[in-house]
Amino acid sequence: MTDVTPHTPLDPETEEFAEQIADQVESFLIALRAIAAEGDGGRAISLLLLEISQVLLAGARLGAQRDFTPAVEYQPDVGPEPDLDEMRLRLADMLGQVDTYSYVFDPYVPGTVESQLSDDLTSIATDLENGLRHYRLGNVHEALWWWQFSYVSSWGNLAGVSLNALLSVVAHDRLDAEVAGEEEQLAAAEELLDGADPAAR
Repeated sequence: MTDVTPHTPLDPETEEFAEQIADQVESFLIALRAIAAEGDGGRAISLLLLEISQVLLAGARLGAQRDFTPAVEYQPDVGPEPDLDEMRLRLADMLGQVDTYSYVFDPYVPGTVESQLSDDLTSIATDLENGLRHYRLGNVHEALWWWQFSYVSSWGNLAGVSLNALLSVVAHDRLDAEVAGEEEQLAAAEELLDGADPAAR
């Protein structure tokens, strides 16, 4: 790891990298709010697949880069977290019966976990937004460290399983898969996607 202080200047490569990650994070946050506000469930599935895939690319780049170190021991105060509860409720209402899904938390320690897409997407947004506030205040090392740490510890896994759940909705709709015990969820997925704009699908 590289030692830094609050006054450590950024090398051009790190500055450019941080700007690219910040742009991807901001784009995801704007898109997620817009999708929730629009409330079009069928269109949302395709758009969420796209947006999560893109932000996962930013996470993969963070995971593959060098380890980033915060400038100070404790995170600087960036003010209160934004209230994303309204967005979460809109997402839950829009996704309906496909909001709840199951996934394996750790592929190396099998065990199924039940969760909600609306909760997980909001949690991802909260982690990403925290880093973005550091970035906007000029705490670039802190922002990079936080995005990297939270990618490995939290939002990277949530984004991956959310992407898989959304892909499953599309797969069931496109392939007309029949899975025992999932009739209601499949019917909900079909109903959700039947109302989508064909151009978005």
